[in-house]
Amino acid sequence: MKMIHKEYMVDKTKIGFIRFIFEGHEGVAVATTLDAKKGHIRLAVAPDRLNSAQLIVEDLKKDFMFNEV
Repeated sequence: MKMIHKEYMVDKTKIGFIRFIFEGHEGVAVATTLDAKKGHIRLAVAPDRLNSAQLIVEDLKKDFMFNEV
């Protein structure tokens, strides 16, 4: 299956939490840290789960920085 990759700059202190959230929603996305010092992450999202992933991102944006690159 071809994945959709989206990159974000996030609050670097929240990277572990973000990974935990996406791991808890199995099949939605896999979060990979690209640069921990800068808070740069990538989400690999299954095309049929893109809407679910976007809803999670929008919800997380309410609490801390989560900007698409």
